[in-house]
This record gives sequence, structure tokens and C-alpha cells, in this order.
Amino acid sequence: MRRVAVTGIGAVSAAGLTASETWSAVRDARSGIGPLDCVRSEYITTRIAAQALDFDADLHLGAKRAALLDRVSQLAVVAAREAVAQSGLSSDGPALRSAAAIVGVGVGGLVTLDNAFYRMYGERNRRAHPLTIPKLMCNAAASHVSMDLGTHGITYVIASACASGTHAIGAAAQLVRSGAVTVALTGGAEACVTPGTLLGWEALRVLARDTCRPFSSDRSGLVLGEGAGMLVLEDWEHAVARGAPILGEVLGFGASADAGDLTSPDVNGAAAAMRLALDDAGLAADRVGYINAHGTGTLLNDQVESAAIQAVFGSGTLPPVSSSKGVLGHALGAAGALEAVVTIMALKEQVVPPTANCDNPDHTLGIDMIPGDARAVQFDTALSNSFAFGGLNAVIALGCA
Repeated sequence: MRRVAVTGIGAVSAAGLTASETWSAVRDARSGIGPLDCVRSEYITTRIAAQALDFDADLHLGAKRAALLDRVSQLAVVAAREAVAQSGLSSDGPALRSAAAIVGVGVGGLVTLDNAFYRMYGERNRRAHPLTIPKLMCNAAASHVSMDLGTHGITYVIASACASGTHAIGAAAQLVRSGAVTVALTGGAEACVTPGTLLGWEALRVLARDTCRPFSSDRSGLVLGEGAGMLVLEDWEHAVARGAPILGEVLGFGASADAGDLTSPDVNGAAAAMRLALDDAGLAADRVGYINAHGTGTLLNDQVESAAIQAVFGSGTLPPVSSSKGVLGHALGAAGALEAVVTIMALKEQVVPPTANCDNPDHTLGIDMIPGDARAVQFDTALSNSFAFGGLNAVIALGCA
């Protein structure tokens, strides 16, 4: 089995238009959650979201090409470009040409879908845009990444709701580890801030009114976000041979299914995924120096995840835990990928980021949720957790370069 190096990262988020900007915001607890900027907002009561408002697809892709892509694909392509540029892979070299592209997407081209339905039901227009299907289909994000960067390897989308990005990274790492591919572009993307999507989330009664406060005693729900996080994974020896910048390593991957409730998480399922990731990495629990939590800020999710962490690590070896969603919002299929980028940067800089907006830490949860400021620590391994609706759990173990 080959070692899996991370040689490039890219991100577009509500907190920044690059990986470094996104990381800086999470490290400094500068929230990207703000007033909602959304067409037809009169249909919904939600007034906040975590949106990449400064993202200009025309600037990156040109107006003509940008019009052919749903926002989810635009975000994925731009983040992938950044990751590949950092990796130093040659655009016309064999490694990139044969690379895989595995992208996690929770729900696909929702901007296109929402506009199509409004055109039909709201405006009574019986003609759809001719590119409606190619723009909204779930696999479009992976296809556009492949076309934009010229990769010809295995390419597909993984859709597992909020665990999509982490599942995609795990699947891509397995391809590299097995020797099936030398390079894989992977991560997640989502552009879900639309009236129809927000209306559906409002019906679930899990959206916060003012902001997201993970692990805080006054937490009141999640805040929808958008963005993309992309990684270049590479055979370690190949990366070393070409002098690539190795940012970190994917050590292991674990996934499980609760086989229980569609929306309520289960302690045993979450704990199983963490244990599987540790086993796959060959790590003892006391080696883990940080956990980037799923940490949605809902009452139930934070309770269940905290209990699962305690079940795996015990009170004596419990590592610090923080959530990035107080800064980035919950970007569904992109969440795990953005959080993987954050975790890699935390390992690289030896800084554990805080949980933003955790002004009243809920000590009944029994974890060190890092309220306040970032914490300088020495650690060489970390976990990044994603637990999705449908009881689908995915965890990756990451290590220092």
C-alpha cells in the first residue's frame, strides 16, 4: 500500500476566496456568516447565510463559459485550479492527464433547478433553458473539474449529503493508496443558498436565526453555507521524486452507516467511523492531537458527536475539538472538504483553531471545544469528522508532512 501525500489545497468559502484566506478566518474566528443575499427572499423567513459573496465566476472563467456552469461547478473548478497550481503538477504532464477526479456534492445544481422551477411555476413559462439538465446534474461538478484541468482518469461524484466531501477524499485516497492512480483531485462543492433549499431547511426547524454557535450552551441551529474545498492527493514517492510541496498526509479513512433514523444521528455509528479511521491509519487514540468536528450547532448533533468522541477516546486521552461551521456555515457536500483543508493547515502551522461563536461553552458535553482564541500546540495527527442525514458517517485521519 502506498502512502498518500497532500500536495495541493484550494478553497472558496464565505470566509475567503482561497485556501489561505479561508484558513486565516477559521484560525482567527472571523465568521463568514452574514445577511442573506438571495433572489426571491420574500418566500422565506431566513435572513442569514454563509455565502461567498465576493466570488466572481466571470473573472475566473469568463462570462461566456461561466454561463454554462451552475454555481456549484464554478466553485469546484476554481478551488481545483488553486489546488493544482499549488501542487506544481504540469498541465500537460502525464500525471495530471491520468489523474482521477472524485468530487463530493450533496445536492447538485440547485441554483439552476430553483431558477427552472420558478420559471415554470412562478412565471408560467413553458420553455426551459436548453442547458438545464447539464447544469443541474450531480456529476457536473466532477465533469467540469476534469474538463477544465484535462484529467482523463476515473471521474465521478459522491453524494452522501453532509458527508459527501469526506467520502470523496476517502475514496480518492484509497485509489492512490492501492496504486490504481498516481494523482487524484478530490474534495467537495455546494451552492445551496436558494429560496427553495432554504424553505426546505426551514421546515426541518434546525436553522439558527442569528448565527451558528457549535458546542455553546445557547446554540440554536445551523446556518447554511456554500463553497468548495479541493485537494490534490498523490503517491508519496511520486511527490518526493518531483520535488512537490507536501502539505500533509492522508493516513486513514473510516465510514459507517447508522442503519437507524434518517435525520437523527447515532452515537454508535459516529464512533464506529472514527474507530475505523484510526484502525485504517494504524493509530492509537492517544496519538490524535486534534479533532475537527462535524459540529453543526444543533442541540442533538453536538450532543451525539461529543458522546461519540468520548466513547472512542475516553476522558483521559480526549484531544481538543473544534468546529469550523461558526465561520464557514454548513456547506453540506462541501463541508467535509473545507474542513479537511482547515485540518491540513492546522497540522502545517501547529495551531488548533477555535470554535467561533462558542461564547458560552456547554461543559455538559464533556469536551474541550476550544472557545475563544486559537491554541498553539504540537501534534502530528488529526481527525476530520462528517456525519450526514441518512446516518452516513465518514472520517479521515490526517498527518503532518
